[in-house]
Formats: sequence, C-alpha cells, structure tokens
Amino acid sequence: MPADKLLAGIERLISPKLNEIIGELKAINTRIDSTNERIDSLRNETKTEINSVRSEISSVRKEIEGLRTEINVKFDSLEKRIPVIEKMAALELRIAELEKKLAVA
Repeated sequence: MPADKLLAGIERLISPKLNEIIGELKAINTRIDSTNERIDSLRNETKTEINSVRSEISSVRKEIEGLRTEINVKFDSLEKRIPVIEKMAALELRIAELEKKLAVA
C-alpha cells in the first residue's frame, strides 16, 4: 500500500506538469498546422504567378515573332525596290547628262 500512496503522490506532482506540456504541444501543433497552411498557400500563389509569367512570356514571344515576320516582309519589299531605285537613279543621271549636252548644243 505505501507504494500505491507513493505512486499517487508522484502522479499528483507530475500530472499538472504533464498537462501543461500536453497543452504546449497542442499549441505547437496548431502553429505548425497554421504554418503549413501558409506555406501551401504561398506555394499555390507562387505557382499561379509563375504560370501567369509564363503565359505573358509566351505572349511576348508571339508578339516578337509577329514583329520579326512583319520586319522581314518589309525588308523583302525594300530589297525588291532597291534595283528599281538604282535604275531610276541611273536614269536621272543619264537625263541630267543629256540635258547638259542639249543645253551646250
């Protein structure tokens, strides 16, 4: 019996401290759960932002490709005009020479 009384006395001494520790552990678990929820939320927000940025990058790439195509078309058009411009310049020189000759004559 004295052992039972000793155990009961020890239990009375330890029980409040154990309850306090259990309460602290529950509070820690609650904070951990809250932190995990915030991490998950941030992870989801980050994924959403990354997808948005990827979409914008893709859109910009398409715009750049469209501009590149447009510039190439314009350069091709200019390249086709260059021989005509060169011929016109040569003709203008010849006309100027002919006008000089006619003016002298």
